[in-house]
Amino acid sequence: MSTLALKYRPAILDEIIGQERLLGQEGVLRKLIESGKLEHTFLYGPPGCGKTTLARVIAQTLGRPFYEMNATSLKIEELRKIFKTYANALQKPLIFIDEVHRLSKNQQEVLLPFMENNDALIIGASTENPYYSLTAAMRSRAHLFELNAIGNEAMHAFLDNVLEKEHIEAEEDAREYLVFSSGGDLRAMLNLLESAAAVANPVTLEILKSIRPHAMQAGSSESESHYELTSAMIKSVRGSDIDAALYYLARLIEGGEPAEFIARRLAILASEDIGNANPNALNLAASTLNIVRHIGYPEARISLAQLTIYLASSPKSNSAYMAINRAQKAIREGNIYPVPDHIKTHAKAYRYPHDFGGWVKQSYATAPLRFYETRKVGFEKTLWEWYQKIIQKNISSH
Repeated sequence: MSTLALKYRPAILDEIIGQERLLGQEGVLRKLIESGKLEHTFLYGPPGCGKTTLARVIAQTLGRPFYEMNATSLKIEELRKIFKTYANALQKPLIFIDEVHRLSKNQQEVLLPFMENNDALIIGASTENPYYSLTAAMRSRAHLFELNAIGNEAMHAFLDNVLEKEHIEAEEDAREYLVFSSGGDLRAMLNLLESAAAVANPVTLEILKSIRPHAMQAGSSESESHYELTSAMIKSVRGSDIDAALYYLARLIEGGEPAEFIARRLAILASEDIGNANPNALNLAASTLNIVRHIGYPEARISLAQLTIYLASSPKSNSAYMAINRAQKAIREGNIYPVPDHIKTHAKAYRYPHDFGGWVKQSYATAPLRFYETRKVGFEKTLWEWYQKIIQKNISSH
């Protein structure tokens, strides 16, 4: 890390920028920290948004001994030594684990009892969503907070402050490039500034581009964030516009979006927007997700493009999505009915459909239910025809 990045690293909560939602005066995370009620916590967000800094500030605020580790080199024995050292201490340590998504399942299982017993306050940081990278047992014992990429306005204000204090001059277009090309990564901005200032003062756009020829998030701009581009890609696929979908896919790839994230979003779309209109869409999405986990860029872009084209070309139906929404809404509204006696476990009155040629008339609910409405699109039409044949054939035979 550059001298500037270290020098201007925040030391208290009020110095952390860009996270007002969590750390502003009414922010829930701030209140938990200041009240001393913070539980085990996993922070996730893009590089340079302040995850490690926040962990250090939390340790300082709580007055806890601080241990910083990285999941890629973490040794279980090291952890056990720390836990043993503080076994009888009144003030338990704060153990910060960077890149927590790289913890193996075995390492996560070793941590669980220590988390359960509060032998230390565990804070993890990751650029990946812990909903996908951590086990359910780990997530259930911790709070999960997402940190945002720092906005351009906050980046500009921070940059101006540093320039003034360091007596560095920068041309206007150079300032713009310092902010935009860093993609919300404060550390990256300060690193670039320090290198450029070592070459010449005032800093010019030409010097900056000679050091960093391309923006770190070339696919994004202030008004077209990671979320907007992802939304645009999904809507383009849903609308069957192949070229627009590929354009936004390319923007995401060039902007450094992880291949796994893109594949996950497309996998969700395969069920939500295509469903049984083309059941193979989910199979291809699952295969693509598995493939990109193993091959990464640049080859992963080909698999993602293949999937995007396939999904955009597929017939669309959201009937499964709408059906489960209706069913869950009914449950939340209190429509809870008892299971009929004849289909309970080991019920003797249960009529086994296979003994009746595959279907037999009997009730499976104690109240009339209607959640599913077929779109009769693509293969979903065939499924509905199969269903109708099963029901009508057997009704007529009874």
